[in-house]
Amino acid sequence: MINTRPQNKYFNWFSRAPWRILAVGILLALTVAVLLMKALMQAPFNEIAALAATLTVTSLLSMGLGYWLHRRGWTRSPSLMLTLAMTYGWAALLTLFNVWVMAQQMFVSDHDLVLSGVLLLFAAIIATTFGVFAAASLTDGLRQLARSAQNIAEGDLTARVAVSGRDEVAQVGKAFNEMAAQLQQAAAQRAELETLRRDLIAWTSHDLRTPLTSIRAMVEALHDGMVNDPETVQRYYGTIRADVIALNSLIDDLFEMAQLDAGGLALEKSLYAFVDLISDILGGFRVLAEQRGIDLQAEMGADVGQVQLNAPKIGRVLANLLSNALRYTPEGGQVRVTAVRVPQGVQVTVQDSGPGFHPEDVPRIFEQFYRGEQARSRSTGGAGLGLAIARGVVEAHDGRIWAENVAEGGARVSFILP
Repeated sequence: MINTRPQNKYFNWFSRAPWRILAVGILLALTVAVLLMKALMQAPFNEIAALAATLTVTSLLSMGLGYWLHRRGWTRSPSLMLTLAMTYGWAALLTLFNVWVMAQQMFVSDHDLVLSGVLLLFAAIIATTFGVFAAASLTDGLRQLARSAQNIAEGDLTARVAVSGRDEVAQVGKAFNEMAAQLQQAAAQRAELETLRRDLIAWTSHDLRTPLTSIRAMVEALHDGMVNDPETVQRYYGTIRADVIALNSLIDDLFEMAQLDAGGLALEKSLYAFVDLISDILGGFRVLAEQRGIDLQAEMGADVGQVQLNAPKIGRVLANLLSNALRYTPEGGQVRVTAVRVPQGVQVTVQDSGPGFHPEDVPRIFEQFYRGEQARSRSTGGAGLGLAIARGVVEAHDGRIWAENVAEGGARVSFILP
């Protein structure tokens, strides 16, 4: 963010009423002229008073006329450079006018008066030329800013302006570049969200359609009497039950994610024996681990004790982490759950011996609906909501969750509850 406080501090008084700049300039010029005449020329008081009176009248007339011209016409100029050039030219004319008035009182020789006028005119032209040069540099920066703004309006969010110097134009250029960068980032995020939205529709449709198709086929087979063998009937019922549970789990994920997004996740916390909670969750996964030939281990610290938490929600977090770990751990692998007391609270870690996360996926695995090339795949299923829900629940407990790859292989996901 560009800091403009120093400029506001010094120039806010003038910006509220620009005519004050002219008033202060006239007073400063009169003061300097009187002091120099007194110090360098040792002029008597009556001459100094006459000089001050003459300069006051000429300066008020010239400044007043210039201010009137500025308000009447220069503010409607189609070009800032033209306005500045006219300003420099008017300043040169004012200089010639004031010097000519004073020269009438100082010079006796007409030759000297004409010569001084020619020299002053030469100096005025040189000063005006330099002023126009400075104005051209100023307006060139503004033109670049206008072109870049037009490019952004036409959709080119990579447009930037070249910034040089530390003046107000440079500050505007820096602020413009920061704005353009934020717009580009916001556009990229919108495009990514749109992609995620389309992917969500596709993934959810697949995850809903596949079990529903299976359930419909088996229910029709049972209804039409095509299956009479009791063993096959029980197998069909078991498959239907598993598919319904999967559908219910997906709907619960979507509902809970909607609650997290809306900030409406209600958490009623109470003291709970954390070791008992972990043991209960592990008990539900041991059969699955044995069926897949995975060694599921747990290691609990003796000082874990009780923790202020919402047991169903934290149980859901543990279940999501264990489900992911078992899903990506090959047969014969190992999944280990540890809970230890740390200075920040209680830390729980779920570590597996699977392929681990793809390095590019690690910073994003807790995002909604995110499926990395390695961390998620169509074959392993899931809508990409489990870790996002886990993060939302842990953060709702004022905790922290993170993921990393293990050096010897596998993935590790940890969270801390205060």
